[in-house]
Amino acid sequence: MNRHYIKLVTCAISLFCIPLGLAFAQNTRQLHVVETGDVHGAWFDEPYVEGGRTKASLMSVKYYVDSLRSAVGADNVILVDAGDCLQGDNATYYFNNIADQNQPHPFPRLAKAIGYDAVVVGNHDIETGHSVYDKVSAEMDAIDVPWLAGNVLRQSDGGTYFPLYKMVKKAGANVAIIGFGNPNIREWLPENKFTGMEFLSLVPYAQALIDFVIKKEKPDVVIVVTHSGTGIGVPEELESQSLCLFNSLKGVDVLVGGHDHSRYIASKQGMVYLNAGAKARYVGHAVIDLRFAGKRLISKDVSGEICTIDKNKVDWVLKSRFEKEFEAVKAFTNQKVGTLQSCIRSRDAYFGMNDYVGLIHRVQLSVPEAQLSFAAPLTYDGTVEGGTLVYNDMFTVYPYENELFVVRMKGSEIKAAMEFTYNMWITTPGSHVLMIEKQGSDRDGSSDWSFVNRSYNFDSTGGLNYSVDVTRPNGSRVNITTLADGTAFDMDAYYNVAMTSYRASGGGGSISEGAGLSPEQVSGRIVTKYPAIRDMVYDFFKSHDEITGELINDPSVVGSWRFVPEDVVGPLLEKDRKLLFE
Repeated sequence: MNRHYIKLVTCAISLFCIPLGLAFAQNTRQLHVVETGDVHGAWFDEPYVEGGRTKASLMSVKYYVDSLRSAVGADNVILVDAGDCLQGDNATYYFNNIADQNQPHPFPRLAKAIGYDAVVVGNHDIETGHSVYDKVSAEMDAIDVPWLAGNVLRQSDGGTYFPLYKMVKKAGANVAIIGFGNPNIREWLPENKFTGMEFLSLVPYAQALIDFVIKKEKPDVVIVVTHSGTGIGVPEELESQSLCLFNSLKGVDVLVGGHDHSRYIASKQGMVYLNAGAKARYVGHAVIDLRFAGKRLISKDVSGEICTIDKNKVDWVLKSRFEKEFEAVKAFTNQKVGTLQSCIRSRDAYFGMNDYVGLIHRVQLSVPEAQLSFAAPLTYDGTVEGGTLVYNDMFTVYPYENELFVVRMKGSEIKAAMEFTYNMWITTPGSHVLMIEKQGSDRDGSSDWSFVNRSYNFDSTGGLNYSVDVTRPNGSRVNITTLADGTAFDMDAYYNVAMTSYRASGGGGSISEGAGLSPEQVSGRIVTKYPAIRDMVYDFFKSHDEITGELINDPSVVGSWRFVPEDVVGPLLEKDRKLLFE
């Protein structure tokens, strides 16, 4: 039975169910649903440092949404966000960690001022810790912009830790907004970030909760917002279950995804899926045509699009309301940190030894327990210029709030993790050495070529001397010669490896799939934990008069590594560099 036939049947039945005088009192309305996601603290359009560029931000999202509200009527527009609001930018770091924590957090006020109807909890929101997200959640509830995550349960009683849904009346329709967080939190964060909480897979759990809301509230329109990537439609892929939901959910009109920072749109009979990417560069916009007979909804059609946000069009009233907050962040991030002898660039990390990741290795290896270090480029293509550094540069060097874990690993496990990582990074030489493909990517910022896999998982290993033979098959590419101090590397010995809390929790797969260590095994192997790595980078700069390349990549500490054979990799790496960055 096709969609049009179903509509005709519905309309015919409606004629017999309402008084004759109302049978022809039909009217149509349009409900507009606008979505953002993975804004990651892009609240302000102005740069924090002199010479910086304006950027897409919530200031421009407000301009876009208000323009739509003016055109179609504010009562016909719903605005939702798919999560990761409290991490990723100078502003979020400042208000989560530095500002007076006895004062209200600015994000709830900002969300209310922009006119969000509901927001979803993302994994990086949980990363801020109980003291931040519990406070923000309470403040969101107080202003009736709930922070939703119906699949996050309290371990104490099995109830939902965050609200499941919100009902709104828009365009003459009763609308249910149902929200779900990412179920894969345990591979992102250490357990101290989410004590007392359990995260359930969205498949099949989401459908049961959607059915519950539909039965209880009898909504005309159902909007489901998830902090889950699009994926490939496989329910076992906890990280990205949105496409699987799109293919299986019943009773949903608009499904919103996020988390993977990649734009995606799909539609089928009666349903549209939107994922607008990240950093407020785009919004998803769904239009639902509603047809009523009297007060009874008799049919609806849904369509959608991804719209580019013009970063130069901002809401000046909103800017003025939050000018004090912007200036506070600006003052903090312009404080002097130290001096860097010459510029470092994260793009160099994909081709061999470099100062960018070398700096992170140097910092991680500075803790007394660490013998080796796993570290990846966390900024895809960032540059820190030589000269005087300010705190703003710390966000380029280390954009995330990862903690440092030191984990005891066997030599053979370390090599297995390295092999797994390089298999995501490189390919057997043909046209390329790096595993790249021609595709646009919001996450990487490339308009043409980008990595197949996420570059923040490309760990090199500090504290070893080794080579990676690109001509050999997976599992036999890494040749470890010695430790950085020249002593032999023993496959049967145990070493203390410094790594991010994300990696130790299984993020990226090198520890879980590569080394074959379960979360329980890793938990039993943790030697020590340190606070945020960015703070350690800051302390490293403050403790040295000048940071030089020789200090960063001291071979007796960091060791060395390279791709081989050089006559093969040299020309191909140069070709790949041009494709990625020129």
